[in-house]
Amino acid sequence: MKERCRVGVIGVGHLGSIHTRLLREIPGAFLVGVYDLDTQKAATIAALHGVKAFRTPQDLLFQVDAVVIAASTRSHYDLALEAIAEKVNLFIEKPLADTPERAREILKRCKTVELKLGVGHIERFNKAVRALEGMVVSPRFIEAHRLAAFSPRGADVAVIHDLMIHDLDLILHWVKAPVKRLDASGVAIISDTADIANARILFEDGCVANVTASRISRRKMRKMRLFQEDAYISLDFVEGSAEIFRLAEMDEEGPPAVELGQIEKASRPRRILHMNPQVPEANALKLELEGFINAVVNDQPVPVSGEDGVKALELAQEILKQIEG
Repeated sequence: MKERCRVGVIGVGHLGSIHTRLLREIPGAFLVGVYDLDTQKAATIAALHGVKAFRTPQDLLFQVDAVVIAASTRSHYDLALEAIAEKVNLFIEKPLADTPERAREILKRCKTVELKLGVGHIERFNKAVRALEGMVVSPRFIEAHRLAAFSPRGADVAVIHDLMIHDLDLILHWVKAPVKRLDASGVAIISDTADIANARILFEDGCVANVTASRISRRKMRKMRLFQEDAYISLDFVEGSAEIFRLAEMDEEGPPAVELGQIEKASRPRRILHMNPQVPEANALKLELEGFINAVVNDQPVPVSGEDGVKALELAQEILKQIEG
C-alpha cells in the first residue's frame, strides 16, 4: 500500500485544468506536474499550482505512479500506451479512446501488467445518481434527454461520443442484459459529425431505452426518467436532484417519504410514496478522482472501470455506425 500517489495530468485545457486543481485538494494524491502540447498553457497552469510543466509526456511519466489523460480523444490511445510502457496507472477522460478496438487494446494491456484503469464518466458521481444508492434500480423503460448549446470544445467527435455516452454509461450500469436491437438516427448541422442524435435501444431482458442528445439547443437539459415495476424515478443532472414515486407495502418501513394515497395491486392494498432523497453536496469530478486515487493507493477496484468504458464506447460506436450508414 502506498501512502500517497504521485500523479500528473496530460492535457490542461478546460477539463484538464480542473483535474489539476482538484488533485491538489486530495490527501492521497501528490501532484507532480502537467504536460500539454501548448507549452505556454502548461507553464501557466503549472505555475498556478506550484508544480512542474514537463517538456514531453515521457518526462512526466518517468516521475509518477498515475496519470490523468484529459487530452483530445484522438490522442488517448498513444498516450495510454506510453503510460502503460512505464507501468503508470491510468485515469482517462471519456471516451476511453477514439475506437472500441483501441479501447479494448488499452484495457488488455493494463490487465496484462496489472495497472489500474479508470474512465471519466462523471455522471456516476452526480448528486442525482448518488441519491439512488441503496435502492434497487431495475428499469423496464428509460427516457433520457441531454441537450446543450454548441461549443467548439468537444466538437472533434460526434455528439454520441461527446454527450450521449454519459447516458449510455448509466443505462449500461443499471441494465445488465445485452443489447438485442438498436435503431438510431442523427444529423450533422454545424460540425462534420452528428450534432443531434436519437437512439432506441432494446435489451435482451425487454428493457427499452430512448436516448436523445443534442449540442445545438438553446437551453441546457440533462434529464433521465426510469420506469420499473412499482416505481418511477426522475433524475435531473443539472439540478442534481432525484424524485421517486413508488408503491410500498402497508407495513413497510424505509427512508422518509410522503404518502400520496393507497391503491389496490395484486389483490392487496399498497401505499403510494413520494420521495426526494438527499445526499451531501460534493464535487462530482473530485469524487471521481478520489475514487481512482484510493484504488491506486489501497489496491482497490476503480469506481468506473476500463470494462465500463469499453462497453459504453462500443454502444456509442454502434449508434454512430447506424447513423452514418
